[in-house]
Amino acid sequence: MARRFTLDEIRTRTYKDRDAWWTVWLVDPLASRLVWLVAPVRWITPNLLTMGAFLLGLVTAFCFAQGDYKWLVAGAIFFHLSFVLDCMDGKIARLKGTGSVFGSWLDYVFDRLRVVVCAVALMGGQYAKTNDVHYLWVAGLVIFLDGFRYLNALQMGKVKNDMRRRLEAAQGEGAAPMFVEETDAEHPVGTAAATGTATDGTGAERPVVDVYGDFRTKFSTFVRIRNMLVRQRIRAHLFSGIEFQMFVFIVGPLTAQIIPVTLVSGALLTAFELLLIYKLWTATRSYTRQMAKMGVTSEAQAEAVAAAAGVEPVEQVVEAGQLGTDNVVLPTASGRP
Repeated sequence: MARRFTLDEIRTRTYKDRDAWWTVWLVDPLASRLVWLVAPVRWITPNLLTMGAFLLGLVTAFCFAQGDYKWLVAGAIFFHLSFVLDCMDGKIARLKGTGSVFGSWLDYVFDRLRVVVCAVALMGGQYAKTNDVHYLWVAGLVIFLDGFRYLNALQMGKVKNDMRRRLEAAQGEGAAPMFVEETDAEHPVGTAAATGTATDGTGAERPVVDVYGDFRTKFSTFVRIRNMLVRQRIRAHLFSGIEFQMFVFIVGPLTAQIIPVTLVSGALLTAFELLLIYKLWTATRSYTRQMAKMGVTSEAQAEAVAAAAGVEPVEQVVEAGQLGTDNVVLPTASGRP
């Protein structure tokens, strides 16, 4: 048995600076205490917890497939427990330094499979019970929206990484920049630019680049709400893939309003995804202006500058919280040799 960490150590070392409100309020309080209980046990690894979360997902699917309300309640409980385990794998990885690239893949794939299996079981069970074909259409909608959300996060991460490395190359030698939205600092409201440095997840000081001024100018109320939420560790993306899953697989079954809850949840998820896409679009426009000020007027030229500076492309840099993926260690350093 390894030494037992205190709850304060667990909170300090494993809680994210920003997370989904469902996780902050309904998962972290339980997950941190379970981590306190199992962390000293050497054979309990992040990958084992990931597989345990998926197995609980299969139990959830079995319950949902039965169709009756008592089984729906059981399925909702098992799904929440599955998500708690899914959060614990990342906490154990960060606490003990045992995260791995394979663990990241395993966590991501099992999360997607769990959604597919549970969606088919939940809607299929209701279809078998009611013969209402709408449940089959809703199953397809859940799978599509979940897939779109995570593919969109991956692609947005790629675009942000491309902007980051090209700005790094254009600015010259130094640490890879962080975008202001990646820091846990409060954002300035209006046209004021965020500047200076910030500490990344590894504790390194990195320059802050602000490409979100256009968005903040148009949505100052949103920024104020965002700053208020950050003080509570809650990210401004209030209805992400996490909340979508929790409402579909927990709130819907518990209230016996599966289709209405799913449709409302899908609409909220879509609205917040569109907001993120718009925010990214405004950021790319600001990025283009900043590059032009440094004499770089095209993407081909920006790529040539990055290649000449030795800033290599990184396949993917995505904030783990965006994906709902915990068991992952993300690259933050420059690609310069």
